Amino acid sequence: MKRLLSVTAIDTEISQRGGFLMKSQRRTSIAQGATEPYKTLSRAIARIRESLDLEHLFQATVTDLRQLLDVDRVAVFRLWPESQSSWGQIIAEDVRLPALAVLGAELGDRHRADDCNPYYQLGGIQVIPDISPFDLPPSYQDLLIRLQVKSHLCIPLHQKDNLWGLLWVHQCQEECQWEASEIEFLRLTASHLGLALERFEEQGQFQAQTSQLTQAAQRERALATTIEKIRRSLDIHTLFQTTTQEVRQLLEADRVGVYRFKPDWSGNFVGESVSPGWNPLMGNLPDIADTHLQETQGGRYRENQALAVNDIYNVGHAQCHIELLETFQAKAYIIVPILAGETLWGLLAAYQNSGPRHWYEYEVELLSQIGAQFGVAVHQAELFEQLKHQKKELSVTLENLQQAQSQLVQSEKMASLGQLVAGVAHEINNPVNFIYGNLTHVTDYVRDLLGLVEQYQEYYPTPHEAIQEFSQEIESDFLKEDLPKILSSMKVGVERIRGIVLSLRNFSRLDESEKKRVNLHEGIDSTLLILQHRLKSKGDRASIHLIKEYAELPLVDCYAAQMNQVFMNILSNAIDALEMRDRDRTPEQIRADPSWIKISSEWVEDDVASASPGDRCSTGEKTPGLMKGNVVVIRICDNGPGIPDEVRSRIFDPFFTTKPIGSGTGLGLSISYQIVVEKHGGSLTCLSQPGQGTEFRIELPMQPVPMTSQAA
Repeated sequence: MKRLLSVTAIDTEISQRGGFLMKSQRRTSIAQGATEPYKTLSRAIARIRESLDLEHLFQATVTDLRQLLDVDRVAVFRLWPESQSSWGQIIAEDVRLPALAVLGAELGDRHRADDCNPYYQLGGIQVIPDISPFDLPPSYQDLLIRLQVKSHLCIPLHQKDNLWGLLWVHQCQEECQWEASEIEFLRLTASHLGLALERFEEQGQFQAQTSQLTQAAQRERALATTIEKIRRSLDIHTLFQTTTQEVRQLLEADRVGVYRFKPDWSGNFVGESVSPGWNPLMGNLPDIADTHLQETQGGRYRENQALAVNDIYNVGHAQCHIELLETFQAKAYIIVPILAGETLWGLLAAYQNSGPRHWYEYEVELLSQIGAQFGVAVHQAELFEQLKHQKKELSVTLENLQQAQSQLVQSEKMASLGQLVAGVAHEINNPVNFIYGNLTHVTDYVRDLLGLVEQYQEYYPTPHEAIQEFSQEIESDFLKEDLPKILSSMKVGVERIRGIVLSLRNFSRLDESEKKRVNLHEGIDSTLLILQHRLKSKGDRASIHLIKEYAELPLVDCYAAQMNQVFMNILSNAIDALEMRDRDRTPEQIRADPSWIKISSEWVEDDVASASPGDRCSTGEKTPGLMKGNVVVIRICDNGPGIPDEVRSRIFDPFFTTKPIGSGTGLGLSISYQIVVEKHGGSLTCLSQPGQGTEFRIELPMQPVPMTSQAA
């Protein structure tokens, strides 16, 4: 049960307890009837008689009471009987840290007012030594918890016969057993405050003072809200917009602007909120050169001083200054400095355009507080922008390093492959040349020996029986017929090996670190030779048909080994795509629509390279050139699954891959793009539609050197 004491119950308890011996030493003076409590009460009564300022009266009273009672909070809570949303508002408060300060807060709801107001109207006093075990309505319990209250004492304030408000006394750090003497002392204080309320009403000042008090509390709340919004903003443009709009509404001004200084102390508006009907200044004015501010490098504002002018025509401004203010359409203004650290960053200005305006001290103070917080926020926003810029630079640097490292690894792999291929070619080339060089002599020797055998058969037609048996055993007639054929086949095989070795050497190009004029067809064929094993059928893997449509091309000035790397990357990706598609197809589907790769070339000498009708690939798209002038065009097409647009748009990005982890680095096409575009000044484009294959188009600019084509 709650401990709810009426005034009668308090009087009874006082008479029973006699001397009011207190358990807590901090309130001994009240319990022992010391003079200090009565002095406090006397001061309160004197203030009530003399004061015409209700706000000051309440604030001084709660301050004296909190210090005398040594409690965490004493507050005056103004009830709003007509409100449909709030129970009331705290209009005076004195707190001891770390207790929560809630001056100006609107608390409770209409339901709370309906529950409690009738009890307080009858003079009931609410005493709760410890709120935790008490059976309180949920909304009231939540209210006290939000206020961090452990012990609660509430005494009504009456204005004549009407319940006007409540006097709250709170302990927030520990529970408190309120003594009857304390309650009686507070009741007397509340009674005299009620007399003060009657006096203010009688003098006709009550409503105005209450309105001012409420407005002051609302201003404090609005200021706190504005400052909180400023603190939360790290984007400087959002900061400008938030501050100017909030301040203009808070001061009910016609214009609020943020003015930023430049190194020469000229400046301009970088943020603005303006009421309808007035011309915006931001973006519509040239840089403003105020000679006074330039000569004094900020003048009074550098010393963190504000300036309030009620009427620009009656303050002694120079004519040039008045003309500048007329450009702003201003009749009155407040200007406060914005200090970012110790540097005068700019000015925060509020303008009244409709006419002269008397600026109150609290308005100047309010704008100064916002300007100070704005300076801190600007400093933080600039630091945040610097950090973002540095982070972006570090991210780009890291990405470049990763890309360079991966490209170096890829290049090393290609170089190692080239060295391996060159080494194998060299090791094969020597014995093959030896065999090839001796095959001619062996053929001659065999022909001579067979001629000799024929001579023996002609002149000795009846050889010895043993010779006849051996001749039959070795099938001499077949040997004479087959041996020349074997030698001829060996010659063809050796020539084939020599061709392979030459292709391997052409692929590696280890001795060609500079640009040279080369036959691109040879590079393509060399690459195909390396990939030949992947084009043939093997086990459950179907073969991939190769179509070559080579035109007559001149020699092209390029880095041959690097271009071979481009061909290798593109052809390998095409084979990967076709193999992946064939794994999901039945043998019947593969036979009906076999996989193929088509390689075509073209030398375009007119202004714009364009595809002939026969050069369309499976994408169904024409492939217009991107470069003007003489170019060599290489197209590598396949009838694979195609590439979706969202993937195709990123296909040349470093580290982008759609392959499973461990199956690709995402660098092949990125490196190919670098080689073609950056190192050769050409273009590399990809055309593809899902389900209609893919085409990679390479264009290389050239200074042609005509040669006889070796078209395949």
